[in-house]
Amino acid sequence: MTGGPTVAVVGGGVSGLVAAHRLRCDLGPDAEIVLLEQADRLGGKLHSVPLAGTELDLGAEAFLARRPEVLRLADELGLADQVVHPGPAAARVRAGGELHPLPAGTVMGVPAHADSVAHLLSPAGLAAVRAEAELPPLHLGGADASVGGLLRSRVGDEVVDRLVEPLLGGVYAGSADGLGLRATIPALAAALDGGAESITAAAAAALPAPAPDGVKRPVFGAFRHGYGELVDALVKSAAARVRLGLPVRALRRDGTGWRLEIGSAPAPEQLVADAVVLAVPPPSARKLLADVVPSASELLGRIELASMAVFGLALPPGTELPAASGTLIARGEVHADGTPFTAKAFTFTSRKWPHLTGSGGAPLVRGSVGRSGQGELLRRTDAELLRGVLADLREVTGVAVEPVESVVVRWGGGLPQYGVGHLDLVAEVERAVADDGGGLALAGAALHGVGVPACVATGEAAASGITRHLATG
Repeated sequence: MTGGPTVAVVGGGVSGLVAAHRLRCDLGPDAEIVLLEQADRLGGKLHSVPLAGTELDLGAEAFLARRPEVLRLADELGLADQVVHPGPAAARVRAGGELHPLPAGTVMGVPAHADSVAHLLSPAGLAAVRAEAELPPLHLGGADASVGGLLRSRVGDEVVDRLVEPLLGGVYAGSADGLGLRATIPALAAALDGGAESITAAAAAALPAPAPDGVKRPVFGAFRHGYGELVDALVKSAAARVRLGLPVRALRRDGTGWRLEIGSAPAPEQLVADAVVLAVPPPSARKLLADVVPSASELLGRIELASMAVFGLALPPGTELPAASGTLIARGEVHADGTPFTAKAFTFTSRKWPHLTGSGGAPLVRGSVGRSGQGELLRRTDAELLRGVLADLREVTGVAVEPVESVVVRWGGGLPQYGVGHLDLVAEVERAVADDGGGLALAGAALHGVGVPACVATGEAAASGITRHLATG
């Protein structure tokens, strides 16, 4: 036993690991931090997998470098020199049966000017974008809206189907029509709240301002040897008592603290803690909060989840990849023979990240499968999906080779869907948890963003809340 408080962190993904790290920094060496993870490894969707003699991330691939959280954390953990940025190759999109450069001058595919997307749209689609500024002024009045519904009514279907949907599908595995504007494209919503009266004007206002020195800053970052570097550093810093392979079955109040039931149903263990961080997906959080904060539990049950699969491919050395960082594939695209695409995106990893190649110089490629509404597709076997992914790769690149090595990771229910009103729902959940009396905090991708920086922010916020509670309790 230690002389300090005991804090249980439930969930060993990046949000839980960051919470444990921050709690150790804030509470010092005397605190006992217990990290509970029902899987057999830590990291969650930060998952570096061996492929052809190197480590390839088959969960989150990169982080948004324009947000400070991951870069600040890397510096704090002594990993700043391991951060790398993409090479100069640009992305493409397969839409309307053709490959196009992914246009600049857009906000998550929403154009600031019609000219930037002229190469991607039909004459009718381009005319819809040009005419949008003449439509009646757009005022949200503080309300949320469906991304697809709003944009279709203003700039037409083609912008949504050929640009916005592929980009949002890569982040959320969701449908633009089912996602809420304020949670998924907040810069656009903020521009509309700030006085922009059309979609194109809002996109123009939301574009990042040029750097004062004229130097273009990288948008994305990654870790040289995969996210496993970050996971290992967080585990070491947290110095927590790690319990793997143990589900948390129940959570209840125990005097001024908490009691957790963990392990097997026939013979569960009991863990008493002064405070708890829940950094788990909505279904697990809903179950654990059902008797403790039932209103929060009910709200979390409204968050839908999408699944996906990610393939890592090592191609024969000498295979020439396209001079692009990758290709997004619009929903509904088909091969020349009418066969539907299996994949929704490819990353030409060895082009995007020039330091990443397999043994003997084998080029590496990531292929992503799965959007909301594609449950039947994801019920196919790994081998069936791989055949489809390779056929798609041939279609979009002309590369007709068999991989020398391949690996697949499936993320069942791994991506929360930020529906219309998501931010209001999360605010209600957090109020309900805060009103329960303290000593309990939530973190994770279901709250304020699915990207790694947003997850880091939720872990840090949860730890800070727990620290304040313990200091005043």
